[in-house]
Amino acid sequence: MELSIIFVNWNSVAYLRECIGSVYTHTSGVEFEIIVVDNASPQRDVETLHDLFPAVRILLSSQNLGFAGANNLGFRNSTGDYLLFLNPDTRLITPAINRMLESARSLLDAGIVGCKLLNSDRSIQTESIQRFPTILNQLLDVESLRLRWPACPLWRIDPLFRDADAPVRVEVIPGACQLIRRDVFAAAGLYTEDYFMYAEDIDLNFKVARLGLGSYYVGSGAIIHHGGRSSNQHGVSQWSTRMIFRAKVMFYRKTRGRMYAGLYQTAMALVAVGRLVLLGLMSPGQSPRKKERIRQASAKWWTVLKCAAGFANPA
Repeated sequence: MELSIIFVNWNSVAYLRECIGSVYTHTSGVEFEIIVVDNASPQRDVETLHDLFPAVRILLSSQNLGFAGANNLGFRNSTGDYLLFLNPDTRLITPAINRMLESARSLLDAGIVGCKLLNSDRSIQTESIQRFPTILNQLLDVESLRLRWPACPLWRIDPLFRDADAPVRVEVIPGACQLIRRDVFAAAGLYTEDYFMYAEDIDLNFKVARLGLGSYYVGSGAIIHHGGRSSNQHGVSQWSTRMIFRAKVMFYRKTRGRMYAGLYQTAMALVAVGRLVLLGLMSPGQSPRKKERIRQASAKWWTVLKCAAGFANPA
């Protein structure tokens, strides 16, 4: 088996049907298997996938293992020389898998290979490639800044806006679509299961880099990534915000030490206070739609402030 495509499902069967169908439509000349790990989804409808795709293997977990744990379970039940960890809320619109595989085969130092991610409206997702997080690039993590200065050393997303087909070495390929050789994944120690969700993909890129291998972006392949469809279903106010903050703090502790993680928390607390003051000043006189956006942004930054101050148990 050349390739194992591994999905983690949590109430995302509708997206999975679309994604798996697109894999069959846009992938040719590759012997692959598809493995779906169901993370104890409350909807319990994952086995309906067999109605359309009888060859898909479904693994039912009795508990929610998190993204890292479920992907590791899929890996242990796979046989492919290459692994593709793919989010359910994606859809191929090009032969992206073929093009990533071609690059992985030809690049001797390839650790992780990814492709261009597009939003639902087919605009470019600027997080298709990333730098390893630092306090500075997280403080300036603003979409408008990335788009205005894509070549800025803090994020270096300019390859997203080039037409060149040659793979480009980057620091981080996100977990929505990560292709990696089986032996490299094993040598890196799999996904670190300390992360329940978020940052385990950054951590994997970090561990692969420590093996002396690179992460490569292949711009000739593109997939749609709707984004956040599983995490948004938890129904817990600002759940994703807390989990992202928790994961970042954990990553800094593992890679840069407790002092750096503490500095990150302090810096984010100050940023949160500044954002909340600005949002408060902006609110009077706005239209109902803008007031709702301000309310949502304020809820996010209140959550960040509570996490940074230690009131929401971020780690």
